[in-house]
Amino acid sequence: MTPLAEALLLQAGYNAALVTIGAALLGFAAGASGTFLFLRKRALVSDAVAHATLPGVGLAFILMVSLGGDGRNLIGLLAGSAATAWIGLWLMDWITRRTRLAEDTAIGAILGVFFGAGVVLLTVIQTMSAGRQAGLESFLLGSTAGMLFQDAVVIATGGTLAVAATWLMRRPMTLVAFDSEYAAALGYDVRRIDLLIMGLVMAVTVIGLKLVGLILIVALLIIPAVTARFWTERSANVIWIAGSLGALAGYVGAVLSASVPDLPTGPIIVLVSAGLFVVSLLFSPSRGVIAALLQHRSFQARVHRRQGLLALAAQHPIRETYTLRLLTSQGLVRADGVPTEAGRAAAAKVARDERRWEIAREIHQAAGLAGRYEGLTPIEDVFTADEIAEFDRRLGPPVAVGGV
Repeated sequence: MTPLAEALLLQAGYNAALVTIGAALLGFAAGASGTFLFLRKRALVSDAVAHATLPGVGLAFILMVSLGGDGRNLIGLLAGSAATAWIGLWLMDWITRRTRLAEDTAIGAILGVFFGAGVVLLTVIQTMSAGRQAGLESFLLGSTAGMLFQDAVVIATGGTLAVAATWLMRRPMTLVAFDSEYAAALGYDVRRIDLLIMGLVMAVTVIGLKLVGLILIVALLIIPAVTARFWTERSANVIWIAGSLGALAGYVGAVLSASVPDLPTGPIIVLVSAGLFVVSLLFSPSRGVIAALLQHRSFQARVHRRQGLLALAAQHPIRETYTLRLLTSQGLVRADGVPTEAGRAAAAKVARDERRWEIAREIHQAAGLAGRYEGLTPIEDVFTADEIAEFDRRLGPPVAVGGV
């Protein structure tokens, strides 16, 4: 069995299996919890929260060492990072509400100041006798070496709570994300809901520090939600699709990392997530680039077909090469531009529909029909057979289309 197959089947060793399961759980929690941050258009908030955790890690280490511990207790480090992350969130909210500074300015200030303070603390820790081998720099980019069972339990428990809170509060968070003024009119406290959204992001950021690091956790929060948006129009579905995509990225990224020596887990997970985004961007059936190109080509073909048939009905030659080639491929004209029997019938139908629409506008002057007709909608999709029969009665018998 190849190393890739072993890692895929969780047979590459205890630590590799633990990391893979933990990465999948973290990916699901990050994707689901990051959905409303994306819908609220506050992706940069996650970046500020992530950077605000760094001084908490340093302060927690110093405090635990001063109390006689070794400073490496994960629960203590995560508690410290959560404390400073929450302070950062509170400061962003305070600056935005109490000053004339914009939110992006507050985010930039908090991000820079807290990250700078964290780097200074890490430097100080390295001068301590207990800090020279602390390995706290792993919180920047993540480190899966020596991941313990209790680490996976922390990720699973925290992630489950975050996903549960996201699902339970999905309605008010959806209202705030799409129309905060309407949500306020219904009686929701928009500020508290915003803080809840950012609190969920903070929780996932804290539990993901060990695995992917504070710099890369931002991508795991945002990319799955952006990717999920390509596949659905319902916010409730975005939660589960984003979670599933995050879990898939976490699982596959951890598998690839375990199957190739010295391949970092966190960056690989982010790259896999980015790969899923690119695939969705290209191949999504309703919002993808290829679908948009196909829709454009279909619309272009419909326009050229209509214009060509109108030209046949008016007994004008078709000079546009694409139009002639299109009608020829559909069996409506010969290569020399002469209409076939089917072409003459189709041209007569298109010309008569144009005259039917003129009568329809006269009859339904106040119905706003001009906005419903762009020249391509079949008249049968708008009016009943009885109404079309009345149009035909006013028009008189159809006129046959001759050759060109």
